[in-house]
Amino acid sequence: MELLEGIQTGLLTALSWHALLYCFIGVSVGTFVGVLPGIGALAAISLALPLTYYLDPTDALIMLAGIFYGAQYGGSTASILLNLPGTATAAITCLDGYPLAQQGKAPLAIFVTAINSFVGSSIAILLVMGFAPVIAEFALEFGAEDYFAVILLGLVAASTLTIGSPFKALSMVALGLLLGMVGTDVNTGQFRFTFGFFELADGFSIVAVAMGLFGVSEIIANIGQSQSVIQKVGHIRFRDMLPTRAEWRQIIWPTLRGSGIGSFVGALPGTGPGIASLMAYATELRLSKTPERFGNGALEGISAPEAANNASVQSAFIPMLSLGIPGDAIVAVLMGAMILHGITPGPNLINQEPQMFWGLIMSFWVGNLMLLILNIPLIGMWVKLLSIPYHLLYPGILVFICIGVYSADNNVFDIFVVLGFGVLGYIMRRTGFPATPVLLGFILGPLLEENFRRAMLLSKGDATVFFTSPISAVFMVLSLIFISSVFVPGLRDRLARKRPEVVEDPE
Repeated sequence: MELLEGIQTGLLTALSWHALLYCFIGVSVGTFVGVLPGIGALAAISLALPLTYYLDPTDALIMLAGIFYGAQYGGSTASILLNLPGTATAAITCLDGYPLAQQGKAPLAIFVTAINSFVGSSIAILLVMGFAPVIAEFALEFGAEDYFAVILLGLVAASTLTIGSPFKALSMVALGLLLGMVGTDVNTGQFRFTFGFFELADGFSIVAVAMGLFGVSEIIANIGQSQSVIQKVGHIRFRDMLPTRAEWRQIIWPTLRGSGIGSFVGALPGTGPGIASLMAYATELRLSKTPERFGNGALEGISAPEAANNASVQSAFIPMLSLGIPGDAIVAVLMGAMILHGITPGPNLINQEPQMFWGLIMSFWVGNLMLLILNIPLIGMWVKLLSIPYHLLYPGILVFICIGVYSADNNVFDIFVVLGFGVLGYIMRRTGFPATPVLLGFILGPLLEENFRRAMLLSKGDATVFFTSPISAVFMVLSLIFISSVFVPGLRDRLARKRPEVVEDPE
């Protein structure tokens, strides 16, 4: 009964004229940045974040979430037509999408990706509706030590499960935690790590940090690219998009398998749609009786990844809404937007803000229907947008970034902060250090510190409280397992290299 009441409450919110308007704006902008190479949802959300200060919190979150999952739809268009992924998550779609386009099947491939994206999102939304309230109800029993352990597990998992060096990722989490400590101490009221800058009394602006690390760094990395990436694409007819019966049978099971993989992977911290699409593609390649077709225009090669990456985007809201733990950088920015509006994500969100919680979930259905309608007839328009040269596109984005970060607090100092983090993000990009763990550590750092200090105060300084509480002990052990999975293999290899070789006497 509570589920039905929640759905009713959510529909009343999501179908209001202002929620529909901002949902449409969000999915349209998301599709736009998904099509354009090199921008991505994170930079777009960071840019739009200051604009949401003047909106109702629910409308603001609906719009930002629309940008998030809308970018997954748009990314497949450039992948299929131009062999250029609009987003990193659409890179797998290039493998079979572009060969299909070369075979004259671009309309079919685009239609299939749109349908698969909708199916994958729908399955994940059902999981969010079912599991998020259950997890939140369980989390109401958490104490300060349990929250500390959960947040710690999220940070460790996000570092050790990420693609690339886990050592670099862990070091970036530590950097993010240090950045989160800048500002005024909550308990003592003393400034710390401000280095005489009164502008840092409230800490670094999350808008400036996100825009710098992901937006400005992207612009710096693309300096010198003056050419557009447009190629000639023929007229796209709707009747050419419709699959035959044999093609429907060919894609239905890969779509369902990709949706399941994406829904599971998306709920894990530190994974995200990129890993989900890669796992779905690898699964189909292994299950196929004709693996030689993959890479040459196999419909399964676009069906499973597209369903997986869209499902993972929706299921990523499960830990954020129910536990207050974002799984990746984009969800972390969405969580930061909620905090800026005075809304605390976590187990109390459903009870304290049922209109926001259920309104957001129901808006997922509305947004995905809008995307299905938008992405099929407007493909030609999105392709024309790719003709904008980089040297005209990125300076305009930089101007909007500066305007957006200044309008957040009317503070010129934040412009220098965003430029500084932009340079830092570019250096990290060139040296192979991931930026996502920095943002996760920055946002979760204050929550980690607050719950650690509260737990220590309640236990009168007894650190064993983190292992005597059953819930906390489980999460602490999981964190140790993740850390061990990183350090133990390296230590074993080092010992093996130092061990002297035994040479047998031939006599």
